[in-house]
Amino acid sequence: MSSDPSVPPARRGRPLRLLRGAARLLAAAGLAGNAYVHAHLADRYDAVSASVSQGTLFRIEAALAALAALTVLLWHRPLGDLFAWAVATGGLALLLVYRYVDLGAAGPFPDMYEPVWYGEKQLAVLAQAVAVVATVFLLLTYDRDHGGGGGWPGSRRRRGRAH
Repeated sequence: MSSDPSVPPARRGRPLRLLRGAARLLAAAGLAGNAYVHAHLADRYDAVSASVSQGTLFRIEAALAALAALTVLLWHRPLGDLFAWAVATGGLALLLVYRYVDLGAAGPFPDMYEPVWYGEKQLAVLAQAVAVVATVFLLLTYDRDHGGGGGWPGSRRRRGRAH
């Protein structure tokens, strides 16, 4: 009961801080799992190529996911959480599109249509979905007054006001 005046202010936000900490760990774990899968599979997809190989794209995805995992763990700011969300959401969307839709080759990118499920692809979907849900939670529960610094770009923090 955060509106209960008998509860000290420091304890009112504790459950949310714990949930946000758990969400950060889940987001980082999901992104790290995604990074592992893409790095592990990259060499198998080097032959699928146009100007850029699918293996190269997998390595880029692995690097972005690893960076996003570190960002969400070490930089508790909405911009970092938004970056992690974008990496997880973009990776999940592309994986699902290329699973179900044959877009063909597009410019420098190869035809990455692969209409099958296998263990690593299922792990990547699960990892990315966990990261998406966890980062959405982080973005929706950010309290710019007590969020641990930073704030949404363009916003001003209010300090020292009673709630």
